[in-house]
Amino acid sequence: DGNGYVDDCHGIDTYYDDADPMDDNLVSHGTHMAGIIGAVGQNGVGVAGVNWQVSLVSCKFLSRFGLGPTSGAVACLEYVKALKDRGVNIVATNNSWGGGDFSQALHDAIDAHRQRNMLFIAAAGNDNIDHTLEPRYPADTDLPNVIAVAASTDFGNLSLFSDYGK
Repeated sequence: DGNGYVDDCHGIDTYYDDADPMDDNLVSHGTHMAGIIGAVGQNGVGVAGVNWQVSLVSCKFLSRFGLGPTSGAVACLEYVKALKDRGVNIVATNNSWGGGDFSQALHDAIDAHRQRNMLFIAAAGNDNIDHTLEPRYPADTDLPNVIAVAASTDFGNLSLFSDYGK
């Protein structure tokens, strides 16, 4: 299709620079998140996602150990933006990869999604840090399309390990 990625029918992997975004994370984090988003219910498997009729595309930028450069995240966001620009109906991206310091390139990539009416769902993080005192990105990116999500217990309370804040 001329987008620079050969055989990217399921997405891409910028860490290994190929078209195989399959989850090789030690705890299968990406697979777990995809299930929360779109696992079909009432099929006897025992799990159901929040949207049973969703299509997903993967863009992986982390190693199996959860490490990878911000430039890989930006490349993934650029890939998704290009899909949207080609007419793919993309409503939101799930970005459950924690965070670190501010990056202008990452901010600009998230803003490009905002300009295309795409939500950017970000993990607050799992370090029990108050983001009001110590911001973490991308969760604290100050753009209206960013929704930061904390972890909760079975009873709806904030998990002990979850980051929190504004």
